[in-house]
Amino acid sequence: MIRRPPRSTLFPYTTLFRSVLFVLLVVFVVYLTSKSHPDDVLYPGEECLSQPSLDSDHVFTSTKFPSLNDPATVDLSVIIPAYNEEKRLPPMLDECFEYLEQKKKNNENFLYEVFIVDDGSKDGTTELGHNYCRKFGNDRVRVMKLTVNRGKGGAVKMGVLRCRGKHILFADADGATKFKDLSKLIDCINDSAADSESDEAIVIGSRAHLEEESIASRSFFRTILMHGFHSMVKLFCVRSVRDTQCGFKLFTRAAARACFVNLHVSGWAFDVELLYIAEKLGITISEIPVTWTEIDGSKIVPVLSWLQMGKDLVLIWLRYTAGIWTIDSKRK
Repeated sequence: MIRRPPRSTLFPYTTLFRSVLFVLLVVFVVYLTSKSHPDDVLYPGEECLSQPSLDSDHVFTSTKFPSLNDPATVDLSVIIPAYNEEKRLPPMLDECFEYLEQKKKNNENFLYEVFIVDDGSKDGTTELGHNYCRKFGNDRVRVMKLTVNRGKGGAVKMGVLRCRGKHILFADADGATKFKDLSKLIDCINDSAADSESDEAIVIGSRAHLEEESIASRSFFRTILMHGFHSMVKLFCVRSVRDTQCGFKLFTRAAARACFVNLHVSGWAFDVELLYIAEKLGITISEIPVTWTEIDGSKIVPVLSWLQMGKDLVLIWLRYTAGIWTIDSKRK
């Protein structure tokens, strides 16, 4: 008579088998539901830049967007993703143009563009942007209207891939970070790029109290959520950066070209994937302390958005680890 091993002896092996099976099943499901290449599709109405006539509110001209692969024709591009930001944009844009116009007065050869990417807004965000076109000129202000909402990361990517700057900054529409701090980022990126043979460098504004002058004012609840998020970031993705989520990041054109063509995530966690890609490509990333203040009207929904970002972090790690996503390291 054949005697079976006691159930207690089989239990560890059964549990291990089920765990391995579950992990394989999760990877298989993630594989089936993931696109191996970033989605950069333009929908009807998004292919060309529509610019208002400076003399009429109803006349628009249509021109082809430039490409990130083209040589830079301005010194700085400021990319602003905006979704229903008709009310919060004006103070931010006024401060932005005050800084940039003063910089131009100090150096008449300085050229810039402010590139507003309207991420499918239902309010007057696009019309507001066109008003700034009429005020400062179509060469300094550009508005891209996305007919299909992409998410913050998708909107930033759409703008970066079509901008003209030697340096490319993306900044949040709420104006939480002040533009006076941009000078520190520009000085740092010039030094970093000079030390890089490929002219690839990234400098990010940080609220991580790297220096005494760094000031951050935010609610207690949001602080608790962000600490949890930062721990997950360090565990799964980015280890060299303390504050991945500050919406004030400056890239050389070469660094933006290397990173954004590989970007998959279109939601709130896109910053993490972007910096993950940069780390894997060996691009220098520097953090500069900036003044930051929480502004009312954030699109982040407490708890729900944090859970979504946490899920995205795990999926970023899993997809790259399993080889579902790969990084194209070829420089164009």
